[in-house]
Amino acid sequence: MSSSSSDEVDERLDEICEEYVEETYNDIVETQTIPQRTRAYVERHREGGQDQLWNDYFSEDSTFSTQLFRRCFRVNKELFLRLVHGLEASFPFFQQKRDATGRWSLTALQKCTAAIRLLAYGTAADTVDEYLRLGETTALSCLHNFTDGIILLFGEEYLRRPTPEDIQRLLDIGEKRGFPGMVGSIDCMHWEWKNCPTAWKGQYARGSGKPTIVLEAVASQDLWIWHAFFGPPGTLNDINVLDRSPVFDDILQGRAPRVKYVVNGHMYKLGYYLTDGIYPKWSTFIQSITLPQTPQQELFAKVQEATRKDVERAFGVLQSRFAIVRNPVKTLNKEKIEKIMRACIILHNMIVEDERDGYSRIDISEFEEGDVMRSSQVESEWPTNLNNIFPTRNDLRDRQTHERLKTDLIQNIWNKFGEEDYKLFYLYV
Repeated sequence: MSSSSSDEVDERLDEICEEYVEETYNDIVETQTIPQRTRAYVERHREGGQDQLWNDYFSEDSTFSTQLFRRCFRVNKELFLRLVHGLEASFPFFQQKRDATGRWSLTALQKCTAAIRLLAYGTAADTVDEYLRLGETTALSCLHNFTDGIILLFGEEYLRRPTPEDIQRLLDIGEKRGFPGMVGSIDCMHWEWKNCPTAWKGQYARGSGKPTIVLEAVASQDLWIWHAFFGPPGTLNDINVLDRSPVFDDILQGRAPRVKYVVNGHMYKLGYYLTDGIYPKWSTFIQSITLPQTPQQELFAKVQEATRKDVERAFGVLQSRFAIVRNPVKTLNKEKIEKIMRACIILHNMIVEDERDGYSRIDISEFEEGDVMRSSQVESEWPTNLNNIFPTRNDLRDRQTHERLKTDLIQNIWNKFGEEDYKLFYLYV
């Protein structure tokens, strides 16, 4: 074979080898390269969603009546529009703007409706997509901005400390029900945390149960929640939560209005809460009687247990209005969970104020008009003795005062309801 033929064969072999190596390398690269995830754009026609929402609920000849609006949104239309206008005026997120192409963004109605639907129904974020025309991430953003806005705009008014006027009204209602000096009932509720971090489950799960977060609340007869302490882990019982709770801080630091009331001829100066049996026997707590031995004790137990259900009713109404509080919460961020709970309580109190006249059954007009003298009242003047201005923790936890007050309340309940064989009791409870 000539040298020229040999060179041609060598060149051909080199070309074949290079082609093989290149093809093999490309195959390896294609099999090992992870394809990048591209976000698909979906044209949702948000303008059509706004038009549909407006025609269904907000136009003059809307498809659905105001009763159906209240059922779907959990609030009356006037109150919902108050929320929308307040958020739109105060927060840029809820203001409608044009994008780079000149197209209008989502309206405040769409964003607030998405948020209130997620709170009311407790469903996944993408369930509002087909009707309101906004994606899952946008719906979650609406929810968290909505809760932040509700807390900032309305939290100071609707989750406030009781004013002297509020305290007087609560005292009048308590006196009417046979409990002079009562300012509400207190209890705890657990909210299941489905996506609790694994490292925290031992802290938030009791025994082999599921992780929960505790809410301590004080509620009155009209279901208004006056105190909300949320965040302790579910392994704590009511007493452990009470040790961490700021429920008595206002009294100890002198911010709470001072009260005085007379029960069975004896004067007391610390209001109290009705509780179940787990709470300690302090002067600020009144429990029922487990095994009543006399007719007086039996009647007192019935009245106390029925009246204490105010806080249980408040928990039930809160969960029925906002299913997100009833269902296991899926958010990982505990701070966002706390804001959701706080916003739901504020909205609950706003609904109570808006609809209170429709279901509040306790008539205290006789006290307000001066027809009947009060035995419970808020003190208008502060004592001049500096040593007795603020009660101490020992005053709040005095067991002797608790026993004396409970004995007086038993007699007061019997004097008020017992003479007519319990008939009047059912009118006031």
